[in-house]
Amino acid sequence: MTTPPYETPTPAELDVVSSQLGRTARGVVGIAARCVCGNPTVVATAPRLDDGTPFPTFYYLTHPAATVAMSTLEATQVMPELARLLDEDESVAAGYLAAHHAYLADRAGFGDVPEIDGISAGGMPTRVKCLHALAGHALAAGPGVNPIGDEALARSSWSPERCACAEPGAALRGTAAG
Repeated sequence: MTTPPYETPTPAELDVVSSQLGRTARGVVGIAARCVCGNPTVVATAPRLDDGTPFPTFYYLTHPAATVAMSTLEATQVMPELARLLDEDESVAAGYLAAHHAYLADRAGFGDVPEIDGISAGGMPTRVKCLHALAGHALAAGPGVNPIGDEALARSSWSPERCACAEPGAALRGTAAG
């Protein structure tokens, strides 16, 4: 498998991610999506952390405003609606299954971890379990890859097209937005 073309994080980017998370970032192998100001929004995380822990969530949503937006959707019962959409629309189900396979292929480029073999994130390919993970995948992969992640982003109050960082680009001035 080929490794996805994620930019290796700089120390400044890891500091931003750690600040976003409120803890030291672990296992970050790349910046998978960015805010329009250049700050990280989604990181790609190694499938096995440095301490040996298997970590299936390859695409990890770090942007605080995006995380709050997904938490709000989860609290307002959007997940059952999206689960019904998955159950009732064959094209959504087929797209979600394809998203699951794409997720696994992306992660495979960073190593084989038998404990998480076949496990992607967010409930894929048959359930809607975590909108944070699904939105992270949708942002990293781009529109049209993860239909449930795309729908969660469309329904949220946050948009990747406008900066909602506390200090937009403060730590990353001069970096290219992606």
